[in-house]
Amino acid sequence: MAVPKRKVSPSRRNMRRAHHALGVNSFIEDKDTGELRRPHHVDLKTGMYKGRQILTPKED
Repeated sequence: MAVPKRKVSPSRRNMRRAHHALGVNSFIEDKDTGELRRPHHVDLKTGMYKGRQILTPKED
């Protein structure tokens, strides 16, 4: 069984965790509607994805 030979210091532990932070969500402006949406996601307002109709748009 693998057992650490020395205690990992808080500084070294925190340096290892420096890459665990979540990044900010990216948004792009939709070409057709001009609204912000996530890249590679279906536009829920129009139901379009990659120029094709995927979902039926909701009636307001």
